[in-house]
Amino acid sequence: MTICYFSAQYLPTVGGVERYTWNLARKTVAAGHRAIVVTSALPGLPDRETDADGIEIFRLPVWPVMKGRFPVLRPGKAFGSLTRELWAQNIDFCVIQTRMYVQSVWAARAAHRRGIPALVIDHSTGYMPMGGGALGAAGRLYEQLACRMVRGTGVPFYGVSAAACRWLTTFGIEAAGTLPNAVDPDLLRQEARVPDAVNWRERLGLSNEKIVAFAGRLIPEKGAVLLARAVAEIPGAVLLAAGSGPQQAELEALGARALGPLPHAQVVQLLDQADLYCLPTRYAEGFPTTLLEAAACGCPIVCTRTAGTGELLPGPEYGTVLPGDPAGVDVAALRAALMETLDHPERAQARAEAARRNLCEHFTWDAVFAKIMEIIKENGR
Repeated sequence: MTICYFSAQYLPTVGGVERYTWNLARKTVAAGHRAIVVTSALPGLPDRETDADGIEIFRLPVWPVMKGRFPVLRPGKAFGSLTRELWAQNIDFCVIQTRMYVQSVWAARAAHRRGIPALVIDHSTGYMPMGGGALGAAGRLYEQLACRMVRGTGVPFYGVSAAACRWLTTFGIEAAGTLPNAVDPDLLRQEARVPDAVNWRERLGLSNEKIVAFAGRLIPEKGAVLLARAVAEIPGAVLLAAGSGPQQAELEALGARALGPLPHAQVVQLLDQADLYCLPTRYAEGFPTTLLEAAACGCPIVCTRTAGTGELLPGPEYGTVLPGDPAGVDVAALRAALMETLDHPERAQARAEAARRNLCEHFTWDAVFAKIMEIIKENGR
């Protein structure tokens, strides 16, 4: 069987959707099937290759709108040649990541025309953060139009969380179910504790400081600067931020250690060694992978309320979820939540262990891939 995964962004770009796609493709190959990932072209990478995991990758030409955060397909000779090659691959089923990218609309319509069954997995619980005014209104109008076009193909939609499923009703879409974000807990533990794992305290010259970890893009929506301000007011605490983005200099000015983009194994090692992980995201994410990775590493979690937190952390005995609208969380509230966790390490560790048990029961790639294969069996050709 050949399963084709469409993901507008993919590795080496680091993000939750990218790793979600990679993990499903990897499971596909491990199960003896053929996995194709269709994504956007990146400088220095070939248009087509097969990676070390046996995953075949097609990189379509795009215009890197919004500094690459919203790639738009670029028609032309190269696009036509590559897509003809793609559709000649005897694809049995298509899995389309997210509803609103231009590539998602194109993939749903192209698969429909060819009679190839497909599904869409949505990862958001809000509109793309485009700001207010005319630009924000235009972005919302585009998303409504894109969803209408995808929905018109009859493809079923799934959400990565119950909140993502609820958000789909905004576009008149009733989700067929959930395909939650997930991790491989055993693999993450292995990555965290390999013999050559980075000792972050030793590398950065830290002694008894309490480590608050953050991993993600250093952009306003992720709340990294808010977190840096809160940590700066906690004696004996230091923020280690893995990721890159326009706010790096601002974080460093506030005393945070900006580590830049790290290999995934080193991010996991950071989570394994930190006293807590904090994701103070300011907007509606689908189901952040880093929360799952932190739980897998047994790292206490403090976060704002976003999709998936109610499922991974269903009560205060699993972790700390700040109440209210994520956009309304201020420095004082975040500082208080961080201090409560850092000042009571035994209580924090008990919460972390409860979160890890919940994760291992419900949020593994084996379980998600098995569910996708059931859907394919029921709806495939």
